[in-house]
Amino acid sequence: MLSVLTADSDHNGAMRIFHTRPALRWLVPLAFVLALTGTGLVAVTASADRKLPPRTAEQLLVDVQEARVDGLSGTVIQEANLGIPEIPGAGGRDNSELTSLISGTHTLRVRFSGEDKARLAVFSTLGETDVIFNGSDLWIWSSKEQAATHRTITPGSRPERDGTLPSEMPKTPQEAARHVLAALEPTTTVSTDSAVTVADRAAYELVLDPDDGATLISQIRIAIDGDTSMPLRVQIFAGGDEPVFEVGYDQVSFTPPEDREFEFNPPEGTTVKEAEPITPRTPTTNDRKEGEQKAEDVREQVKIVGTGWSAVAVSEVPDDPNSSGSGELQAFIGQLEAVQGDWGSGRLLRGTAFSAVLTDDGRIAVGLVRPEKLYEALAR
Repeated sequence: MLSVLTADSDHNGAMRIFHTRPALRWLVPLAFVLALTGTGLVAVTASADRKLPPRTAEQLLVDVQEARVDGLSGTVIQEANLGIPEIPGAGGRDNSELTSLISGTHTLRVRFSGEDKARLAVFSTLGETDVIFNGSDLWIWSSKEQAATHRTITPGSRPERDGTLPSEMPKTPQEAARHVLAALEPTTTVSTDSAVTVADRAAYELVLDPDDGATLISQIRIAIDGDTSMPLRVQIFAGGDEPVFEVGYDQVSFTPPEDREFEFNPPEGTTVKEAEPITPRTPTTNDRKEGEQKAEDVREQVKIVGTGWSAVAVSEVPDDPNSSGSGELQAFIGQLEAVQGDWGSGRLLRGTAFSAVLTDDGRIAVGLVRPEKLYEALAR
């Protein structure tokens, strides 16, 4: 059974919360952790003898923030069915396996140990692409291209905190969890499931059910390991029984791999390129100010129409002289559906979980909604 957050104000006993952009920002780091620590497409099973003690959504959020492991190795499968057409010529780029994860099925292997050793391998029918981080060495290797790029990470000071945080920033994991749940105001039902199995490990599942009929997203499920509290899987559904995006462990061990797993010697015949070293440094006050100004500039350039799950972002298309005249890009845009209305005319990309319109007058509108919502936003 699902254990559901309760709130006295809700007529059906479930806590109804509204999904705003801060909550989406919370999901992004979670997905990033999955990308670095292993992901995979696995079957979900419920088993009474493996059911974990019930935990609330707030408790699970705190557990994830406090999770720590010394290392892991995992075999991964990712599947995406977002309805994005193939971009002509994309397969011919170096390391394209690393940038093609937005569609199709992909197998990955991930390993990390401590803070200075990590390895990600992306497998395809044409070969393998590896990213290897080992102490002061960073390698990117493509078996298909028979090429490797090496960078040295030179010693440098790490960014240091000055001991102060903005007053609105969470000071504890518990406070951060409350911020996340408060940011999800009443158009999402949040519940937890304590009887799922992922990669043969007992797991909890945080379940987000949008109550906004305008969004294409019907549910998001996030599996969390019952022992380590590490994220195991993310599933996104868009109306059907099968997820349109799924990423989670197929097999995982939380025992640190041996050091030899992170050693890389270019195979014979590999072309090696030595790139500029990476030198970490502590950001200066001016660096922080410039970063804040750039972020503010971006916010001013993007108009958000609506709220929550059905919010639409409208912005001007950047003028990029290096790509705007590309024949491949124009061919991609040309295969999209031509649309028009009182807002103007343009091309429509109908995804399974999102829609996007590129207008002829240089605007772009994107949202987790049906095209009609984009047209309304463009007309404002």
